[in-house]
Amino acid sequence: MWFWDARNPKESAYALEEFHHPEDLALKLTSQNPELADQDLVDDQDFPKFADRDYQVEAIKSIEEAIKDGKKRILLAMATGTGKTRTAIALMYRLLKHKRARRILYLVDRNSLGQQTADAIKDNKIGNLSIASIYGVKELKDKLPDASTKIQIATVQGMIKRLFYNDDKEEKPSVGQYDFIIVDEAHRGYAEDKELSEKEYHFYDQNDYVSQYRRVVDYFDATAIGMTATPALQTTDIFGKPVYSYSYQQAVLDNYLVDHDAPTIIKTKLSQEGIHFKKGAEIDLFDQLSESIKSEKLPDNMNFEVKDFNKRVITESFNRVVCDYLAQNCLNPNDPDLGKTLIFAATDSHADMVVRLLKESFKNAGNPVDDDAIEKITGSIRHPNNEIKLFKNEKNPNIAVTVDLLTTGVDVPEITNLVFLRRVQSRILYEQMLGRATRLCPEIYKSVFNIYDAVGIYDAMNKVTNMKPVVKNVSHDVHYFIDQKHQFEVNDNFKQYQIDMTAAIDRKIKRMNDSKRKEFERLTEINSIDQWARDLPRLNNQEFLKEWKNFEQLDRLSTGSHKQYISNEPDEYLGIERGYGQGNSNPEDYIESFNKFIKENVNEIPALKIVATRPKDLTYDELKKIKLELEKKGFKENDLQTAWKSANQIQTTADIISFIRQAAVGSELVDHNVRIHNAMQKVYGMADWNMVQKSWLKKIENQLLSSTVLGPNAETAFSSNYFKRQGGYKQMRKIFSDNADQIVYVLNENLYV
Repeated sequence: MWFWDARNPKESAYALEEFHHPEDLALKLTSQNPELADQDLVDDQDFPKFADRDYQVEAIKSIEEAIKDGKKRILLAMATGTGKTRTAIALMYRLLKHKRARRILYLVDRNSLGQQTADAIKDNKIGNLSIASIYGVKELKDKLPDASTKIQIATVQGMIKRLFYNDDKEEKPSVGQYDFIIVDEAHRGYAEDKELSEKEYHFYDQNDYVSQYRRVVDYFDATAIGMTATPALQTTDIFGKPVYSYSYQQAVLDNYLVDHDAPTIIKTKLSQEGIHFKKGAEIDLFDQLSESIKSEKLPDNMNFEVKDFNKRVITESFNRVVCDYLAQNCLNPNDPDLGKTLIFAATDSHADMVVRLLKESFKNAGNPVDDDAIEKITGSIRHPNNEIKLFKNEKNPNIAVTVDLLTTGVDVPEITNLVFLRRVQSRILYEQMLGRATRLCPEIYKSVFNIYDAVGIYDAMNKVTNMKPVVKNVSHDVHYFIDQKHQFEVNDNFKQYQIDMTAAIDRKIKRMNDSKRKEFERLTEINSIDQWARDLPRLNNQEFLKEWKNFEQLDRLSTGSHKQYISNEPDEYLGIERGYGQGNSNPEDYIESFNKFIKENVNEIPALKIVATRPKDLTYDELKKIKLELEKKGFKENDLQTAWKSANQIQTTADIISFIRQAAVGSELVDHNVRIHNAMQKVYGMADWNMVQKSWLKKIENQLLSSTVLGPNAETAFSSNYFKRQGGYKQMRKIFSDNADQIVYVLNENLYV
């Protein structure tokens, strides 16, 4: 059956399995002419806010450009956790908005992902309206769309049944029912591990699944858009090469995903030496179908390596040793700030064993956990979707043991630990497993995620995976790279140093709380620490080195540790010693280094020269800049006061201006409140002030105590936010008449004498 759209006579006819229903053709005529709609999409630069990251916008533009070029099979490759679903929803909105699409089919491979997508369509909004309310959406339970339906969600399995195993012709979708199909997790069905099948499609073997999956895509007269984090050969055979790719490494460098730490390889005697059975030995065999155990004698020697553990050979002792190690050294379900854990088991019965052993291990380690803190979440449990919601949204379960159900598409940002207790053969599946832990989670200051590998999967997959850690040595922090500046200046491998340092910066930023992030932005005068870090990988050598002063500033900021170590060693009091500034161990050194800095820079920094020679001309903004510059060098007003007290046994409240003037010109160090009190006494003696005027003079005095300076003249002084809220300079003139200007003059002449 051949179809030709006469509205675009230059487009070639193409073959279809069946002819369009009359309703399909009628709906096609309600859509915009494709050429006009394609141009509208190009002209529309307004992208929904829920998918407006640079790479998401580029992904949408690339797909729309491919549509404009007439491609019927399009592939988008975006790393797990970078928002493929939100990007797809934004694309659907734009296609429907410009009438390039009449109705879109969103295909998923399992019910849980279908529900997750439906929730996302309801949650993401344009203005105050959700996408679901703007366009009619049919969910998994709905077999056929209504005439007004714009988006329908279905599983591949459900669509296979409706198209090819359906005796009811009324329920069979027509060939023209959709004009766009978006296939989520387009890699699915190509894994080499048959154990991953869920009950809802267990009756298909691998080849059957792939062929049926392709038949769904080929059946409809629709443009098919595949989305995946892990393109495979079979994926590109169907959809072609990706029109846009956004890798895991790039997302980590852009601060949108979390890097993973070097894996912890858990070695046991059995995992290193293997398990060996002698010919004639009588051993127990577990039959998974009947779930029964029987004994038999071996006709030959049998040897099992660690890759066979928990699949071909059941070894409780191996799993117990691993669980004991995890409970004693790595995991703590009783502390939610440490994040959640996902454990990959080999079979459903193996998952049961791991749950039991882990609970015993925590109890034996003196850290018993709630019964629901560790749970199996596989396709065999009664309400898997409910358990996934609990794992995602509630404190418990904190540790989930899965076989297949949580390997793709499930978004739980709190996952900080992955434990591998089974091997897989598929690179795609392995990368999907790693992808469960890549998402950001600032609530628990997640900077990296941990991999605990008991079966050697990391080494086995390391040669083929694209999800290697971005940073070569995760133990190298920002401070390490600060000390390696010469490598950036002379090393030919500059780019790798840049990537490694950027990743270290990213990890530190993720551990910083809001106040530390704001402090860094204030000290560096950078608008957004996240955008700054995101831009670093794209800088050339010279641009990167220009940022060095900001790297040093970041290095000086403490993130605060989120781990606590306990020691029971006895202690006794010996005395105190305080450290000041950067590397100064005593107050005398701190005062001396401050004085040295002022003397060396008083003629180099204009604001410092004003303080030293003409303090009455100083503005409040100039004072803020001076304080900021000094703080970057480690000199703070409070630290100077306490260091002075320690060095001279004299308490002082002298402000930063007094300290600067003492260092620069030898002025006497005067307490802040005394200096202001003395200057105000001159003002109080200027005239016989009435009660209203005295009240305002008190306000001026209080403002000086908090801000240190007023300004070089009355108009500037009374234009500050504090006085502006109360009428500003104009109001001061009403209250004090000509004395308003004289008050500021007298104060400035007497504040620093």
